[in-house]
Amino acid sequence: MKEQKKYAAPLVMFMAFESIAVGLWLWLGNIFYFFNFTYIGGCIALGLVLYIRHYRYARLVVQFSVGLYMLVYLGLICRENMQIEGFWFYLFSGVFEAATIHYAVAKIAGPLFFGRGWCGYACWSAMVFDLLPYRTPQGPRKKLGYIRYIVFCGSLFFVAGLFLFRIPDLETVMFRSFVAGNIIYYAVGIILAAALKDNRAFCKYVCPVTVFLKPASYFARIRVTVDTEKCISCGMCKRVCPMDVDVTTNARSRENGTECILCGKCVEGCPTKALKL
Repeated sequence: MKEQKKYAAPLVMFMAFESIAVGLWLWLGNIFYFFNFTYIGGCIALGLVLYIRHYRYARLVVQFSVGLYMLVYLGLICRENMQIEGFWFYLFSGVFEAATIHYAVAKIAGPLFFGRGWCGYACWSAMVFDLLPYRTPQGPRKKLGYIRYIVFCGSLFFVAGLFLFRIPDLETVMFRSFVAGNIIYYAVGIILAAALKDNRAFCKYVCPVTVFLKPASYFARIRVTVDTEKCISCGMCKRVCPMDVDVTTNARSRENGTECILCGKCVEGCPTKALKL
């Protein structure tokens, strides 16, 4: 029974995504959503099983399975702009499909349950950044978070301008902006990682999607918690955390608490096993 309970989390996660898959299929009458969310939920559930079984590259498996699917299949093959510009585009078009549904599920409502788990397990930008050599920050966090709001507003104004000036063939424009945007994101992310010796510098300071993710992540149900009686305040968890989260307290107001990507590095590194996810 104890062995079976260990796998309750991946089962619950898969069933949650399966509920969304069936619900959207029946609601919109498009079986694509059934296969789409079943695949994503299955990948995440598989990753959790691998994590429970202490497979070293569990998170990487999920990142590439979901990330490449979103980037290559949905983005490049199906020509859907899955970046934030695509969300604004479909929203302004009055279409509740594609990027609109993706953002509603993964980046607006989803964080209420799994925080910034998207950033840790599915982001196609972060899957590349996490392969760089600076897995743990080599210096203190910079006060550059305002950049994300500039990029966020820039994406909104860009799409609004397309509609305002009645730019023709918007679908092609959005596809090209998706390709160009990803190239810019990867370039900026890699340069920042090298300059600041921090793989996740782009996520902390530039990524506009975090404007959606951070507020809801404050209320996340799935989060790292600490047994304060076991904690010896050695600081190991803070040193190995790629997002500089202080997990020595369970308070929701803890330092950088809305930045946690559920990577589990702190849980793995805790010498007294005081942390759990």
